[in-house]
Amino acid sequence: MAGDGTKRGQVSAVPPRKINVQNFAESRASELESLNSIVENRLNNDFRSRRNKRRRTTAYDNKTAKKRYAKRRKIGVVVDKSNPVVSAQDQERVLPRRIRRRVELKKNDASGFSTSGDGTKRLRTHLWHAKRFTMTKLWGFHLPMGLQGRGRGSRALLKWYKNGALVHDASYCAAIQLEGPQDSLMSILRMVLESSPSAQPEENTNAILSGAIYGSAMLHRVGVPGSQLIAPVTYMWRPSHDLNAEKVHNEYASDKCDEPQTSECSSYRQLWVWIHASAFQEAYDTLKFACEKQMNENGSIINCFSLEGQLAKLEVMGSKAFHLLQKIILPVSCNLKNSGQLMKHHVEEADVDLEFKSPLLENEENIQSCSVLSFTVRDPRETPEIKIADIPAAASTTALNSVSTAEPKNDVTVPISGSLEKGKDLLSPSASEPKGDSSSSDERNLWDINSRLSLPVEESVLCLEKHHKRMDFVCLDDKKSGKLRASTEVHSSRYCPILLLKNNMQMGSFMGWSIIIPLSWAKVFWIPFISKGAHAIGLREKRWVAGEAQLPFFPSDFPDCNAYLSSMATEGANAEQEAEQLPIAVRPLKVPIPSLWNSILVSVDKRSLATQGASISNSEAVVDDDKLLNSGSGATNTTALAVDSNSFNAIVARTSDELTAFMNEINGDHVLLFPQVPNRRSFELIKNESNLGHPQNGSQIPDDRKLCFVRVLLHAYKEGFFEEGAVVCAPTPIDVSRWTSRTEIDRSGLQLPQCSVRSYFKENSCGKWEIHLPEDPASSESYRWPIGFVTSGFVRGSKKPAAEAFCEAILLADLRREQWNEVAVKWRRKEIYVLVRNLRSSAYRLALASIVLEQQEEDLEFL
Repeated sequence: MAGDGTKRGQVSAVPPRKINVQNFAESRASELESLNSIVENRLNNDFRSRRNKRRRTTAYDNKTAKKRYAKRRKIGVVVDKSNPVVSAQDQERVLPRRIRRRVELKKNDASGFSTSGDGTKRLRTHLWHAKRFTMTKLWGFHLPMGLQGRGRGSRALLKWYKNGALVHDASYCAAIQLEGPQDSLMSILRMVLESSPSAQPEENTNAILSGAIYGSAMLHRVGVPGSQLIAPVTYMWRPSHDLNAEKVHNEYASDKCDEPQTSECSSYRQLWVWIHASAFQEAYDTLKFACEKQMNENGSIINCFSLEGQLAKLEVMGSKAFHLLQKIILPVSCNLKNSGQLMKHHVEEADVDLEFKSPLLENEENIQSCSVLSFTVRDPRETPEIKIADIPAAASTTALNSVSTAEPKNDVTVPISGSLEKGKDLLSPSASEPKGDSSSSDERNLWDINSRLSLPVEESVLCLEKHHKRMDFVCLDDKKSGKLRASTEVHSSRYCPILLLKNNMQMGSFMGWSIIIPLSWAKVFWIPFISKGAHAIGLREKRWVAGEAQLPFFPSDFPDCNAYLSSMATEGANAEQEAEQLPIAVRPLKVPIPSLWNSILVSVDKRSLATQGASISNSEAVVDDDKLLNSGSGATNTTALAVDSNSFNAIVARTSDELTAFMNEINGDHVLLFPQVPNRRSFELIKNESNLGHPQNGSQIPDDRKLCFVRVLLHAYKEGFFEEGAVVCAPTPIDVSRWTSRTEIDRSGLQLPQCSVRSYFKENSCGKWEIHLPEDPASSESYRWPIGFVTSGFVRGSKKPAAEAFCEAILLADLRREQWNEVAVKWRRKEIYVLVRNLRSSAYRLALASIVLEQQEEDLEFL
């Protein structure tokens, strides 16, 4: 018995390399004969298949398909499915659309988007989105609008956002690269950016110039600040100590200067300006013109060119976004000289180049907002391998951290399935260095995108490698499997340079991250994000996330840009087309799209007339509303005011400095607006009685001033749902007391007559919209003056829904003064009571408006 056990223990468990099937069958002949006899007895020696058990066996005989295939074979356009490469001779013929799309969508060129027949560009993830999302043509791209359905999945989206991670392909946003002397580039930024880098604190300016963080600003046309705005942009500088930057500088110096050590050549820098697709062409023309103007003035050489179609941008957001990045991003090297400035707990910089033992991806709190991290990462489709010492037999196989420090016997390859934090200490120098193409990955980073970075390894090659590994593991030879193509091994890479950006969200919401990679690597990173648990979202879901985070969304929340007017015009045309397909009896009420911003002039004229009436003596101090409507010069002397919906003749204050400058321009020191006031001083300002009362005649606001809007957040006081396009109105003291009174409760609330709902904003025969002023006493009693409009409505399913609106600043300050005069000091609050009415509804709802610039210094962040 003992001997038998010993012999069994000596038998090898490895199967033989080759098996002779004939010898195997002969050795099992007796077993096969016994099985055949058993089956023969059960079937009564009748091996014929019964007719009721037969299956159709003529599916292959498709005569129509045979004729089609024979015809294509005759003209020579049959394409191999395994290798769909069409020759030049076949391209001259008109191939079927199905074959053309298959070949086009499987391509992975180094740069450029594939286009449809009408020239609309497709994202690299178009095929993945088109199978699952509702697609739309917007801004020259085929973009995913949202998941299939009626767009009612906001509750599930918010649950994913709070308990998971979301990913969005924002490759439609492109960058413009500027190259030249640093002083010249700074002059260009001051020329076209509002809230320019020179206006920021010195600490932030130095961090932006060093490339440690990125900056946000509003891009406007060349001229004085306050001219026509184009779009919000983010800009970032290439680190000045980058070795590749020195190479480019030397080339620039050799072409530009005879002596490379001149001051102009020594300050050569590169700059990226990221712009939304809806305003890209307008922004590119503006920057190009600014560069030409700067070159004519200083004589310096400045290059300005577009990087559209070369870079991809993936946005990851949610509570577990950072945890997901730890799974996907596997750095093999990082630029700690630049990233060390981002740490709250600074680390002493070493003179040697550090391999990946970086603490940057260990703790999210150690990375400041707006940080720019540069990495070289491995292909996320491959499972990283590390070599560790052989674990002793007595040690537990699960305790990877208890690796013996003794001299290793044999190297064991262990894959990393978790985050980098678990296995970073086990990395050996050989495992952290790129193999084969290490020179290209070390010498080039993402700023060298024009140098044709290496393409990723093809999926077929990776599958073939995995197949070989599996066959070697089971000790079998696969003679039919092909070999790796030499061309693929030479021109492809397994390592990719990336830029990791930490988005700045100032409202306390979950942090988001942006990943900038070469365009050819978009699908390589997209699939691992989805497979690791991220939920893909489209433009509609992205806007919901922005509403939940209380951030402005471009272009919907930027009414002072041309991109807003063009997008709203497209939305209005689509809504009108959908309404025409419905019967007349069930068509919804037509509302103006975009909102009629110039209609706020009616409220401004009413306020100026009320101010004039207040300055008259007590015997003439009574001013009737009917007299305000029918007296005085301006828009209120008629019952209908024509409004141009295709213009926005106003300014939007997006920084505290802009709002303060506007108040100083109109002599508005007495205006109750408190931008950039700490919370500890808010109660002091509310209690200050000197802020109340009517201003003196010498400090009155001019009547011919320009409208100034500020972004506000609207919260329903008790009930109500605010939609996009809703009108924000000024309540009377009676309206506020009706909702806030604890004794008197009016269930019906304030209602507008149904006839006035249709005539409040009415389209005339010329296609222009008019705002109708009330004529009869019943309508004028329920009429409330507009002071702003809602640009982003409530998000269904949100715990604290908030709508984003733009209201006229001076009218808001007057409402605050009026409401503070009506109540005692202890009942005053910093929020302002307003009325909100959806354009297709007759009910007014009370809301609390919070001015964003009173909570933060700038309002330039966007998703």
